[in-house]
Amino acid sequence: MSLKTSVQYEDFGAVGDGVTDDMEAICAAHDYANSQGLPIKTRPDAEYYIGPKALTAIIETDTDWSTSRFIIDDRAVEDNKLPCFLVRSSLKPFTLPIKKLNRDQKHLDFYPERACYVKVTNSNEKKYIRFGLNQDNGSDQTDCFILEKDGSITVPINWDYEQVTEIVALPIDDNPLLIQGGIFTTIANQAESVYNYYGRGIDITRSNTIVDGVTHYVVGEGKQGSPYRGFINAIDCADVTIQNCFFTGHKIYYTIGSANLPVMMGSYDLHANSIVNFTVRNCRMNHINDRTRWGVFASNFCKNILVEDCILSRVDAHMGVSGAYTVRNSRLGWQGLNAIGRGLLTLDYVTLYGRNLLFLRSDYGSTWEGNVKIIDCKWVLSDYGQNASYIIGMYNNGMHDFGYTCYMPETIEIKNLYIDDSAFAQKEHEIYLFSDPCAGDDMENLPPFKERPYPYILSKK
Repeated sequence: MSLKTSVQYEDFGAVGDGVTDDMEAICAAHDYANSQGLPIKTRPDAEYYIGPKALTAIIETDTDWSTSRFIIDDRAVEDNKLPCFLVRSSLKPFTLPIKKLNRDQKHLDFYPERACYVKVTNSNEKKYIRFGLNQDNGSDQTDCFILEKDGSITVPINWDYEQVTEIVALPIDDNPLLIQGGIFTTIANQAESVYNYYGRGIDITRSNTIVDGVTHYVVGEGKQGSPYRGFINAIDCADVTIQNCFFTGHKIYYTIGSANLPVMMGSYDLHANSIVNFTVRNCRMNHINDRTRWGVFASNFCKNILVEDCILSRVDAHMGVSGAYTVRNSRLGWQGLNAIGRGLLTLDYVTLYGRNLLFLRSDYGSTWEGNVKIIDCKWVLSDYGQNASYIIGMYNNGMHDFGYTCYMPETIEIKNLYIDDSAFAQKEHEIYLFSDPCAGDDMENLPPFKERPYPYILSKK
């Protein structure tokens, strides 16, 4: 009898007929594979049904879903927040004896046995105090970085931390974990259209993880529904690559926002939260200019995002990205490229269809503290009834406290930008470099720009 070299879901009772709920067998198979250090390999012609039970399969070993199909039924679930799959490390987190940190600090007097992902929080300081229809009171001041064995910090710390209320270090595995294949179809929820995000997909909390060749479809969207935070969610880790995947935009539903006015609810298929070094490569979706479907990719609190060779409806740095934010050799659809953050933002050989070539998010102060490079790009304009279009869109009248000083990019370099304005061939239309940061304001009731309490720092060059 030969020793087993991989584990199948059928070993633990999965049927794979698309009708029988196989989730208990899937969980048991991964538990066994984790305990034995064995990979998972599924039956290529199987169709696994995942029903409403509140179960999560823990993935700690390489997993090859091949051409197996998965049906995730979200119509009546026990827990809409619980992921179906959680990719995690077997290495245990620990705390660090750190009481204070300084912006751009490059070293700690702590020397871990292996490189670690570190996340630090000061819950007594608020940043990203949101403005507009989804206004809020801000988020806890948060940073993430990699701490090397010699105590060096490999990416900049964004803020000064007069106190640290929480700090956790997660060791980074030496070898990459590979998740590949799998054709997933989510039967969409038809719950009330309120901010009650569904997360029944794949969560990744393990550093040094590659997701390769996952396909995700969405069916069954009706007249109402709650939004999705992402089918693939990378959370609190480093060095994550999503490549050769297919994503689907979710139908836009409306609700009443915190300002008591109707808002479109963001609903995503790919999400990154507090990730250091996040790469999206050769990922695709259909109908990137379908305005009934929300933008597919969002991120928060990340360091170093690279998007290359992709066709997506939107790429968004929501509550900030720092370091390098790079999009190259890609096409971005109707919701375009959104940015808030610090560092170097580069667009290189990108075709965009958004209202702006680059939109600096006005709900977070339109701030980019650093430089912007736009190289060999194409911007295709659409006629929304506007009389003018703006290469870089922004709004910040200096009257709102976002929790930080807000900046226009310090320098902006544009080389070989082609603008296709053929949609306006029959009407007068103007193009500007910037939108007016105070557009639409009643200027007579505002103090002079330089006297406003939270001034918007203008570009230098």
